[in-house]
Amino acid sequence: MLTAIWLWLGAGCLQLQADPSVPFTIAQWTSDTISPQNAVLTAVITITQTRDGYLWLGTPDGLLRFDGARFTSFNEANTPGLKSGGVVKLFEDSRTNLWIGTENGDVLLVNEGKVQPIQVGRGTREGRLMAICEDRMGAVWLYTADGNLAQYRAGKIESWQVLPNFHGHRLMVEDASGTIWVGTDYFLYRITSNARQNGGDVPAIAYSKTQVLKLDYLLASRRSGYWRLTNGRIQKWEGDQLQPGYDWSYPWAETLTPVRAACEDQDGNLVVGTGGEGVFWFDSQGKSTHLTETNGLSSTNILSLCMDRQGDLWVGTDGRGLDRVRRKVFKVLEESRGSTVQSVCNDGQDGLWIGYYGERIDHWSAGKLERFGQDQGLRNLGVKSVFVDSDRNLWVGTQLGGLLQLQDRRFVQPHGSETIGPRYGVPEISALYQDRSNRLWAGTQAGLATLNDNSWSFVTNGVAGQVVRAILQDRSGNLWVGTQGAGLKRIRDGKVTAYGMADGLPSENVSCLYEDNSGTLWAGTTVGLARFAGTNWISYDGHFIGASGNIGYLIDDAQGYLWMGSSVGLLRARGTDLDAFALGKTNSVPVRSFGQADGLPTRVCSQGSQPAACRTGDGKLWFPTISGLVSVDPKALLPNTNAPPVIIESVWVDGHPQGPDTLRAPAPAALVIPAAKESLEIHFTSINLPAPDLGLFKYRLTGHEKDWTTAEPQRRFARYSKLPHGHYTFEVKACNEDGVWSEAAATLAVTVLPPFWQTWWFITATSLCLLGAVVGSVHYVSTQKLQRELAALRQHELLEKERARIARDLHDQLGANLTQVALLGEMAETDKALPQEVETHARQISQTARETTRALDEIVWTVNPSNDTLDGLINYVCKYAQEYLAMAGLRYRLEVPSQLPPIPISPELRHNVFLATKEAVNNVVKHSKATSAWLRLNLESDHFTLEIEDNGAGVPAGADRKGRNGLRNMRKRLEEIGGAFVLTPGQEGGTRVSLTAPLSPDSANTAGSDVPLEK
Repeated sequence: MLTAIWLWLGAGCLQLQADPSVPFTIAQWTSDTISPQNAVLTAVITITQTRDGYLWLGTPDGLLRFDGARFTSFNEANTPGLKSGGVVKLFEDSRTNLWIGTENGDVLLVNEGKVQPIQVGRGTREGRLMAICEDRMGAVWLYTADGNLAQYRAGKIESWQVLPNFHGHRLMVEDASGTIWVGTDYFLYRITSNARQNGGDVPAIAYSKTQVLKLDYLLASRRSGYWRLTNGRIQKWEGDQLQPGYDWSYPWAETLTPVRAACEDQDGNLVVGTGGEGVFWFDSQGKSTHLTETNGLSSTNILSLCMDRQGDLWVGTDGRGLDRVRRKVFKVLEESRGSTVQSVCNDGQDGLWIGYYGERIDHWSAGKLERFGQDQGLRNLGVKSVFVDSDRNLWVGTQLGGLLQLQDRRFVQPHGSETIGPRYGVPEISALYQDRSNRLWAGTQAGLATLNDNSWSFVTNGVAGQVVRAILQDRSGNLWVGTQGAGLKRIRDGKVTAYGMADGLPSENVSCLYEDNSGTLWAGTTVGLARFAGTNWISYDGHFIGASGNIGYLIDDAQGYLWMGSSVGLLRARGTDLDAFALGKTNSVPVRSFGQADGLPTRVCSQGSQPAACRTGDGKLWFPTISGLVSVDPKALLPNTNAPPVIIESVWVDGHPQGPDTLRAPAPAALVIPAAKESLEIHFTSINLPAPDLGLFKYRLTGHEKDWTTAEPQRRFARYSKLPHGHYTFEVKACNEDGVWSEAAATLAVTVLPPFWQTWWFITATSLCLLGAVVGSVHYVSTQKLQRELAALRQHELLEKERARIARDLHDQLGANLTQVALLGEMAETDKALPQEVETHARQISQTARETTRALDEIVWTVNPSNDTLDGLINYVCKYAQEYLAMAGLRYRLEVPSQLPPIPISPELRHNVFLATKEAVNNVVKHSKATSAWLRLNLESDHFTLEIEDNGAGVPAGADRKGRNGLRNMRKRLEEIGGAFVLTPGQEGGTRVSLTAPLSPDSANTAGSDVPLEK
């Protein structure tokens, strides 16, 4: 099992304040600040950061991995293939392989959890790996202590003993031109890429053209060339050419202080670690900042250096663990360091008035400080606020002495302010403000006071007797007054409107008010932030991600951020995130918290004064804290826009790890949990070295929970007990200190198997057995009775339907014809004097009689049960078509089998098919203009199809949808019997009508599927 050593910033590391003159802050990790029972963090021999963001440390006790919040130890006991001994060299190549060189001379290659030994040199301590680099062709070069030079390419290793076996340095780098420089104490060689040979030949090695008396270190530059520390000089070379301006002497004792490590910062400046004199951080001009124990380093004996991708320097020491050196983001006004700054105000000329808690006020301008104290009238008063009005008069609110004003370089009680002084029971004035009409206001413990005609008096309307902490006039002219315990008051034209928790404020204790550049009104309270929404307030209490607490002062910058001074740190929130919450687009706001790690002297900001923070003309923000006045240039404070990678490190089921448990092995992508297991535990992390304590995680197990669970950084695992069987997906995301969430979640597919009595096959078999028993019983009792009743109902329904059809046919056909005969007879009697008319009427009566006879014959044929066969239907249809087509003078052809099987059909089917066929034949005669016609029968096992085709003019497209009743009737008749009607062009240009009907009730759907139905 891998040993996880938890380390929380602020608890697991020691944060030291460096020398004020040094622009860095330093944090320390030692064996005493992590877990001494599980690992030892003393000497850090080598450091590297891999592409996944982890920091890897080589120590005398093995290998440590650091994600910014916790260490994980790898050694021979828990990592197969990782041999014992200290780790002296670490390197990651372009294929993300991790190379490990040990004190005992082993060289190991780690890829996807597999540790592979690489045979280089003698494999003993004398042949341990001293230098490693990768050329632009992807070959990895290794240089051992016994002088062996090796090349690893495409899984093969070649080794040569081509360099003198001197004791001392073994150095090797590749510069931007592709030249590999190999150095010893007194010799420098180069290997050019195009000069190397293949096939095992010795690479071409040449001496450097420049003389080297004593070579201490080589370092490839990120931009071009390489650094050469030699002969007591720090030089930068391009090939064999010394770069102008890069030839500096050592700032340390050359003969007594060895050079142990070097690296470049993000600007390409050199950083050197020495054995005994600490770290030297150079600028581009060769001037160095010296870091030692006196300004924060845990030790001056440096073994390793590494600059991470965020620009922080990691320092490995000899015996004192690991240090992190970070550039200060904030600056402290040194004259204020260690003192409680209560209030700060711009003097109107790019200077500052600074009020301290006590008897001190400073004026800082142009880098110079002027101090005012007891000799200038500040005696036993307790300064609470300093304020410069539009006439540049300085007003001071005090804790014990009422209101003061600076006159002739002394602080005196101005004329007319006695009524708001201690004589009248007003011991504290903590807020001073001037509105847009230049009217002065003072917030006191006894209410709100204002200056009228050189005399101060209290406002009696709505705020009398209340402790006033904040005053602000918005752009609409409303005067807002924040009180302690009585909420917020708005005064407009003498009318007072009160706002409290019922109106959305998070607290009745309002400590500060602010209107930002966009005109948004903000209120800081003792429990959080609020925003005015026109008629009520929107509270952000409980919705800040990353920080919470009371708000002492507010100010915005020109970069779109709102800054908040609180007792838990200096907070910064993005304006767009605050707006999104107010509009209901999100339910949380990411907040960045700044503290000592960022250069603040303390995380506790001052409270209870107005004005508090201020902005000077150069855009800098100034913040009062209990340990000094802090400034920052918002333009230089770039947010961390890198989405932190989130990694699922390990998965545990009932306390046992799942999947491979070895070095750099990926966690399983899918997991199957047997039914008998109880708990699932998923460990994850996010690589965010700059501020791991300020990031957050959110996770969910889809299929088990709908909403995301937000976890603090200290809880980097999720635990689930007794999950129901089923399929789930675990998702986890992380955000950095500036609220940037990882774009893609790390996922794990989880399948929990059910016990056998909950498996689908067991439940199905049991249910089927039970259902079968129930169904069998019911079937035995009721089936016969139901079938008899159903048969009777069907018979009755068919009888009623047949009677209705016969009645309809008699009425529609015989009735109409007989009525016509009667009318023709009356007409013949009327026209009896006209022989020709009588003859015409007689001929019509004869024709109608024949049609009536034919209709009666059709009805009788339909009713006769002996005709309820397919053979009877087809014969009758063919007879009708033959007579009708012959009468019309059309050629015709009947394609019908000579013998048809005696298949029974229903009277309804027989009747509807005949009438549809009759209509089709009539259409051929009346509308097609055809000279010939065909009638075909296609017989299938479950249906038959009658096709009537002609060679006439054809039917226009969509004719059956444009109002032709005959076509619609044919379609309707076929659909009533479960058949299909299809109208298509004929083979010879005419029209083909296909009438499909089922041969049994069960075949209706089949017939419909075999023939496409038009709608």
